[in-house]
Formats: sequence, structure tokens, C-alpha cells
Amino acid sequence: MSVEIPENMEEVAMQLAQHKVRGELVDETTVIQNAIRDILQAFFDEALEGHYDDVKWDGDDLVITDIMGDEAGRIQPQSSSFVNDFKNDADSLIERLENATTKIVGGR
Repeated sequence: MSVEIPENMEEVAMQLAQHKVRGELVDETTVIQNAIRDILQAFFDEALEGHYDDVKWDGDDLVITDIMGDEAGRIQPQSSSFVNDFKNDADSLIERLENATTKIVGGR
């Protein structure tokens, strides 16, 4: 994973501090949501050996679209939101995202 993508709440706090130093107004939820999307995007880019699929938010779900723009997969949070999943157990969420990537890529 990239150093720029927070993988736990400590790294989220560090990234929030960096934004503050730069004078950027960003809240914790936005940083976490961006991190979750970026983590999943990195898993897909690695699995497909390039950027062929896009990961986007659709409400509380993460939707993966293929190069043709068709939905290739959808991942839902275990709790009320991915932000809560991340806050409660980021390692478990990251593992779940990695497993979902393997399942979606392997199902084609």
C-alpha cells in the first residue's frame, strides 16, 4: 500500500494533521472514505496488473466498474457504514476488501 493511504486511525490522524498544516479543510470521515476507496482501488490495480477497474462510492456501498463501465462487483459494509468498520477494526476491513477483490477478479 502507498504511504499516502492511511490504513488505521493513527495514520488518519496524521493525515488530518498534514491537511491542517496545509490549510486544507478535511474531516475525519472524508479521510477514512478516501482511504477505503483507495485501498480497494490499489488491490484491484495490483490484481489486474494495471488500472482497468474503477472503485467508486454508491451511497454506503463500494461499486467496482470494469473498463467498459459495467458493474463488476459491489461491496457492502458489515456495520452501518464502512467508516464504522474502519474505526472498529481497520485490519479486518482491509482483509475483507482484499478477499472481495480476489473473488470479484476471479469470477470473470
